[in-house]
Amino acid sequence: MAVGGENGVLLNGGGNQSNGAGDHHIRRIPLSYDGANSEESALELVLTIRPDWADTASNKVEFVRFTDGITNTLLKAINKRPGLSKEEVDGEAILLRAYGNGTDVIIDRFRETQNHELLMRHGLAPELLARFENGMMYRFIQGSPTQPEDLRKPVIYKAVAQRLAQWHAVVPCIKAPTGHSRKNSRADGPVTLDSNLGDAEFQNVIDNVAPGKPPPNVWTVMQKWIFALPTDTEAQRARQAELQKELTWLVSQLSQRPGLGVNGLVFAHCDLLSGNVIVLPKTSQGVTNGDKATENVTFIDYEYATPSPAAFDIANHFAEWGGFDCDFSVLPTRAQRRQFIDEYIRAYFAYREEKKPGAAAGVDQKAEVEQLLTEVDHFRGVPGFYWGIWALIQAEISTIDFDYASYAEIRLGEYYAWKDEVTGTRPKDGKEAPLRERRWAQEE
Repeated sequence: MAVGGENGVLLNGGGNQSNGAGDHHIRRIPLSYDGANSEESALELVLTIRPDWADTASNKVEFVRFTDGITNTLLKAINKRPGLSKEEVDGEAILLRAYGNGTDVIIDRFRETQNHELLMRHGLAPELLARFENGMMYRFIQGSPTQPEDLRKPVIYKAVAQRLAQWHAVVPCIKAPTGHSRKNSRADGPVTLDSNLGDAEFQNVIDNVAPGKPPPNVWTVMQKWIFALPTDTEAQRARQAELQKELTWLVSQLSQRPGLGVNGLVFAHCDLLSGNVIVLPKTSQGVTNGDKATENVTFIDYEYATPSPAAFDIANHFAEWGGFDCDFSVLPTRAQRRQFIDEYIRAYFAYREEKKPGAAAGVDQKAEVEQLLTEVDHFRGVPGFYWGIWALIQAEISTIDFDYASYAEIRLGEYYAWKDEVTGTRPKDGKEAPLRERRWAQEE
């Protein structure tokens, strides 16, 4: 998405973190973060896992608020004890993330914790220290978040391709029912698409929206979100019905296409905006390919991670090259997409071979590049649909000062422009291709 990540921090050591998922129990603290009493409630939470910081004679606990994200509250807790260098202070720092208002409608928080622990097991996430009633705390590691213009630099996008390939090749997809909220499924409320469904039927409809694809996946998430759309007015109910029709069409067109992974699904990040791509310090361990001109990056924020076609995850990242303002003029050309995918395929099969010797034997990597290039092209309109639905929900539930309604229309406009192109509607009507489609078709 273009607006949901929290940046300004690095939360991933690039492979040198605890392999804690499954090795230890994640502590659950029966307390909540209170935004109206921010520092006091945050301090109480932090002191439950670092009680030694309570000695005010020698400790000086401070909080740094990161403000770029607009879904959650993110605070960095530091203790400026006498004699410690900045690096040593950061080495002990804790990140506290409190969930945004009403976001359980959109995000499966239990699944997010599972994602975090799964990534920890593969050295791709920081140590998760504790969960509390409306958030979690984990370790902080120094690093630099990218900006949209950074994503367009070969030194960065090749590194992103390498790291994304590692996620997709190494981390397994875990099957489970799609977590959801029936917020808009009240028997005494407005008539909605899901009003007449029992709980088991409701779950079944979501989990089987894309036949043969084990849940959860990007298709089940979109179905869940459509069911959670506001339906208080006739216009809202009509919009919900329209989007349901579009999802059914999308599933019929794309869900059964060939792809990497198992059942055409990989463990995908699904939210690789610039703030979630972090450049690691030069001394960090991590992805390398002997290319001195390539940086080492890692990813943060796993709340939207779910099994998805690799082509969706890549197309979604490409959409973020335009930043929060959706600047279509800087989206990757075909030549840039090919460079990214060349790097991705090379790394993907290297990681597959490392995980299971012989897995890459006989693979025609040039053919795989062409295939994935084609698949990403097919999926280029789906991120607009995905985040458009998300923004329509956020427009109703979020207390953050952001024009979600306008953002929703911009993102849905991307989807409809793509659909008009692939169905032939736009050329048939004699209209000029919109900027986004023209840029996508540009070779160099």
